[in-house]
Amino acid sequence: MRLIGNVIWLICGGLLTCLGYLWGGLLLCLTIIGIPWGLQVMKIGIAHLAPFGRNVVSTGNSIPVISFVFNLIWIIFAGIWIALVELLFGLLLCITIIGIPFGLQHFKLMRLALYPFGYDLR
Repeated sequence: MRLIGNVIWLICGGLLTCLGYLWGGLLLCLTIIGIPWGLQVMKIGIAHLAPFGRNVVSTGNSIPVISFVFNLIWIIFAGIWIALVELLFGLLLCITIIGIPFGLQHFKLMRLALYPFGYDLR
C-alpha cells in the first residue's frame, strides 16, 4: 500500500514539489548564513518524495537551545507559510474520500515544515 501511495503521490505533484524545495534549498545554500536553513529545505523536499509509511521523529542528536533558536527563526521567516500551504492542501484533499490519505500526508509534512531542526521523517 505504501508503494502505491508513494507512486500516486509522485505523479500527482510530489516530484515537482520536491524539485521546488531542492531548488529553494540550493539558493539558500549559496549564502553562508542560509546554509542551515537551505539544508532543512532540502530535507523537506526529500521528504516530499515518499511520505507514505514514514513518521516525523526527533533525531535526538541536536543541541536543544540551538534547535529552538533556529526553529524560531525558521517559523518567523518561512515555516509558518509552508505549514499553511500544507494545511490548505491537506484540507482540500480531505474533502473527498479518495484524497483523505494524501491529505493526511500533508498534515504530517506540516509538522516537519514547522520544526525542521531536530526532527526528521523516518
